[in-house]
Amino acid sequence: MIYLGSHVSLKAPDYFLGSIKETLSYGANACMIYTGAPSNTRRISMDSFKIEEAKQLMVQHAISMDHVIVHAPYLINLANVVKPQTAQFGVEFLKSELERTALLGASYLVLHPGSHLKQGLETGISSIVKGLNEVLDSDASSVCIALETMAGKGSEIGRSFEELAMIIDGVHKQDRIKICLDTCHIHDAGYDVSNFDRVLDEFDRTLGLERLKVVHVNDSKNPKGSHKDRHANIGQGYIGLESLARIVHHPKLLDVTKILETPYIDGVAPYKREIELLRNIK
Repeated sequence: MIYLGSHVSLKAPDYFLGSIKETLSYGANACMIYTGAPSNTRRISMDSFKIEEAKQLMVQHAISMDHVIVHAPYLINLANVVKPQTAQFGVEFLKSELERTALLGASYLVLHPGSHLKQGLETGISSIVKGLNEVLDSDASSVCIALETMAGKGSEIGRSFEELAMIIDGVHKQDRIKICLDTCHIHDAGYDVSNFDRVLDEFDRTLGLERLKVVHVNDSKNPKGSHKDRHANIGQGYIGLESLARIVHHPKLLDVTKILETPYIDGVAPYKREIELLRNIK
């Protein structure tokens, strides 16, 4: 079975129950949420989330919590050595997000590795490793952090599989570190997504295919290697529908959760149409 969905909203009054209703409206069997706004620290109590009602609805429609992904907020930057207090803030916020993910019952929290802010790759990776170890060494849950592949914008860390491997090598609890592969990001970082078998072989050699738990399925508005990170709608960018459909249906990735993060069109979510399109093309 293919586990395919999209980013969905989480808002009053139904919160997580509303997220699952939105998921079902797209004909999806997977989804990704933030536990609060991705660009600020405001968080409401999860007592308001209607978690049990959501899970009852999920049972009725055969949606598993294994395919509900949580994304950490963008403002976490564990690599910030210019302002160490900002990195430490990220550590504390990440601890809180792990707790919230565990309360929800999800297994994976996607995290952008961070930006070294022109202080050097090794320095940034060292700071990320320090932060991840502090977070995971103090966390008793089984929630895994899925480091996301990045496009290589500015000082972003994670533009190559090797950079992600360098982070994992320094982490104490390596079994708690997984990977989220973003198709737009790796394309913009310079990987040839049209030859995905080769990309997947390189991923397996460098990181191990068993670590791949989430794929963000996005087309790209820019040519390969542009380091821009601008998502395009499915089949409307430089990657193309055929290449993205091969990834969605790839036999080595059948159990991996696939999530669309494509742009709204005229203010309307495109996910129902794009999910149907990807499901029906093999």
